Amino acid sequence: MKKYEFIDHTADIGIKIWGKSLKELFENAAYALFDIIAELNKVEVKSFIDIRIEGEKIDELLADWLRDLLYKFNGDGYLFKKFKVERVSEKGLEAKVGGEKLDLSRHSLKREVKAVTYHGLTVKRRDKRWEAQVIFDI
Repeated sequence: MKKYEFIDHTADIGIKIWGKSLKELFENAAYALFDIIAELNKVEVKSFIDIRIEGEKIDELLADWLRDLLYKFNGDGYLFKKFKVERVSEKGLEAKVGGEKLDLSRHSLKREVKAVTYHGLTVKRRDKRWEAQVIFDI
C-alpha cells in the first residue's frame, strides 16, 4: 500500500496519507514529512528519541505530531526516517523516532517546510483504512 501522495495545492504542499491503522497513518505522515525535506536513503538510524504529545482531537494531534518533528529538525537539526508509534488516541501519542543529526556533507535537503497548517487538515476512517490530508507551508 502506498504511504502518501501529493495533492494539488496552489502555493503550499498538500499530501494525502493512508494507513491500515491509526498508528500506521501517523507513522506514514511523519515519513512523508521527512521524505519531502530530505533524501532519506542517505539518512542513517543512529539514535532514537521518545516523543510524547497530549491531545484532545485526533486531527489536531496529527498536526501537533508533525509540528513536533518539524521543530526537532529545524531547532535541533535531526533528520528522522524510522517512526514507531506505540500508542495513539484522542488523548495523545507516544512514539519512538530514529535518525541522526543533519550533516550537510552527507545529507541532501530537497525542500524547506516552514509549518504544518490546519488548512484542509482531515483524519478519517474510510472503509478498512485510515486516511488523512495535511497541507505544509513552504
